[in-house]
Order: sequence, then structure tokens, then C-alpha cells
Amino acid sequence: MVFKNIICPACGAACDDIQVEFGEEKIEAKNLCKMGNAKFKAIISSRRLRQPLIKEGGKLMAAAWDEALEKAADILVSAKRPLLFMGSETSCEAHEVGLMIGEYLGAIVDSNTTIGNGPTAMGIQESGKVGATEGQKKNRGDLVVYWGTNPLESMPRQMSRYGVFPRGYWTKHGRFDRTIITVDPRKTPTATASDLHVQLKPNSDYELISALLTLLHGKIPHHSVEEITGVPIPVMENMLDLMKHCNLGSISVGLGLSSSLGKHRNVEIAMNFVKELNNYSKFTFGILRGHCNVAGFSQIASYMYGYPFGLDFTRGYPRYNPGEFTTVDVLREKDVDAAFVMCTDLLNQIPTDCAAYLAEIPLIYLDTSPCPTMVVSDIVLPGIIDAMECDGTFYRLDDVAVHVEPFTDSPFEFTKSNEDTLKQLFAKIKEKRNHTDFSPFYI
Repeated sequence: MVFKNIICPACGAACDDIQVEFGEEKIEAKNLCKMGNAKFKAIISSRRLRQPLIKEGGKLMAAAWDEALEKAADILVSAKRPLLFMGSETSCEAHEVGLMIGEYLGAIVDSNTTIGNGPTAMGIQESGKVGATEGQKKNRGDLVVYWGTNPLESMPRQMSRYGVFPRGYWTKHGRFDRTIITVDPRKTPTATASDLHVQLKPNSDYELISALLTLLHGKIPHHSVEEITGVPIPVMENMLDLMKHCNLGSISVGLGLSSSLGKHRNVEIAMNFVKELNNYSKFTFGILRGHCNVAGFSQIASYMYGYPFGLDFTRGYPRYNPGEFTTVDVLREKDVDAAFVMCTDLLNQIPTDCAAYLAEIPLIYLDTSPCPTMVVSDIVLPGIIDAMECDGTFYRLDDVAVHVEPFTDSPFEFTKSNEDTLKQLFAKIKEKRNHTDFSPFYI
């Protein structure tokens, strides 16, 4: 059977024009990039986790669903300060239940934002954001600046659907109606395909934006900025002239901006720069988020508790202090004594000392495929693939909420979705804590 307008759960672009032909042990999908194709193949992969596992004698052995849930609940209830890491490759509904479990247990709750675009979220808090949907960029945008990112390789359909090549209402000639600028220390494929490549020195983003702001205010920056950034002042002037005289421009940033020296201060000054550009033309700021629903956790956590990531419920109310309550920091300081990791390979994303401690403490893992995190886990729960096997809500990279519809059902009788799994786990936790009447909010 052929299904149309399926949403791809591979990256933040959340492409909604996928056509899927699905049958017994066969799946063919169209309009996908390589990452999306691999994601859709996972539904019939022979490597997929299809039953709960419990570690016995150092080896993961098959177990009954109820037994695995019971032991997972035992680990979380007996922990003094557990860590719940809500990976991005699942729905906002699952994130919501995970956050409620974290509040109930007095846990640390974090997500992929802490490892990826955490500094960007902090920069938004400092200065605010002039944003726009990807549809606005497609229909109106005639200037695109890719700063610290290489979407031609990391998110190819962002360029083909929104940023560069599509024909919009006011950009009927597609690529020929747009000017592309790439700011990157490396000569990436995106830089090669751009009209202007501003090749700055590594870790000089803050100085370059400061110089552009100086030029925008009608003054010439000190000549030393050329040596610091590696960018001649005439090139900065050319770049700024293009920005001032476009109809609608956008700066799309990646981890290159927020991960270099300056961190969230780079993002803060970039957003202030965009605000000032709006005195001359319409200009927006956007984030190219790599994971499919990484924006979703920040949205859900913010509306429930006021903070986008790294929430600490130890005192019974949410606290937020990046660098203290974030995943890498609590693992490095050994401030947690158990962990629940969901829908991401956390072990591969954190420093070695943090990974070593994660392997020491009791660990529960929920996902669809084997990975290093699974190897060191004590309990493994098989996951459901959102947008394929269950419905839910994703947030696209531009913070637009999209409802995902499945084209098949859960392959398991014991759970319908990751949200359902977490609800079952939450019920077990409340049983063990003897707080079944804790609050109507959790019913």
C-alpha cells in the first residue's frame, strides 16, 4: 500500500512530502535524503530491538515486559537523584510524560539540546529572536547566510525545500533569485556552492560580528580585526552591503557558531546584529537543528516549567543552571546515581569520563536499535518509531508544530508508543512510592 504526505523523523527539517510503499518485510520511500532513507529502513531492520532485555551475569538476556518495567521502576525509585535524558527522536507527548516523571522523582531531566544547541537556547534567552518560518524564507527570502553549518551535507533538503533552490511566491526563479553567503572556516560543499564564502579563522565569530556591527553603525573597525578574523574589511563591507539591501534575509546558524569560543555570547551578539539589520531590511535568525524533534523538548519544558533544558527537580520545584544541572556536568561530578536514557545514543555524545561513569551506575535504555548505550545498560526497553508506527507532535527546526501520522501500527502487543511505555513506567513508579493519589495532574 502507498501512503502519501508522511513526515520524516530523521532531522529537524521534518519533511512532510514523503511517499511510502509499505508491505510485509518491504518498504520503499520517495523524496528522501540519505539520512531519511536510513531512518525509514530501520522499521524492517533485522537489528531492531524487538523484546525487553535485562542484564544478568554481565549479559543482556530476554525478559518479560512486566519484569523489565518492574526492575526499571525499582532502579528509579531507589535512586536518590536519577538522571532522565529525553532524546529527541520521539514525540512531544513522550517528553511531557518524561518531564512529569522527573518532577515526581526529584530528578535531573535533560535532552539533546544540552549537547548541541544549548548555547543557542541560552543566547535566545539573553536577547530574544527575530524569527520566521521556513515557508517565509522560501516565498520571500532573497538572501541566505549559512553561519557555522554545512547543510548541503548535514540537512540537504533544507536547501532544496526552503533555503536555496525552491521557487517561492516572490522568488519565482528559485536559486537565481537568491544570494547565498557561507561563513565557515572550512571550504565545505555549501561554501563552494555559495556566491560568497567568508572564510574566517576558527573561534573568531564574535569578533567578526562585532566588526559588522561597527560597520553597520557607520564606523570603520580597527584594522587589527583583519588579523584576528582573517577576513579583510572590504569583504565585510561587501557582505554587509548585501545584507542591508535584500528584501528578506536570514541567518541560519549551526553548531559552528554556538560551539566556538564565546558560546552563547556569539549567538547573543548575532541576534542583536539581526535586530539592527531590520532598520535597513527585513532580516531573521534561524537554527538548523540536527535532530528531528530536538526543538520539541525545549518547547514542552519551557511551557511546563519555564526552562528549555537541564531541569533539576531535587528540591521539588524546577531549577535551571547550565554548567551545574546539565548532563555532562552531573555525570562528571558524579551527582546522579541512576539514569534513564530514551531515544538517543548518549554514550557516544559525551566525554570519556562522563561515559565511564554512566556505565557504572544503573542504566535504563529505551530505543529501537542496538548502540553503545545499550551495551552498558541494565534494562533495555524496545522503542516505537514515531511518525511511522504511532502519531504524535514534532516541532520543526523553525519551531512550527507538526502532527505526525503513522502508516502502520506498533509491532508490539505490550506498548503502543513511547508515550504509552512511559505512562506504564510512571504507573509502576507511583505504585512503589505509594503515592497513587499524588496529584490529579498526573492521572
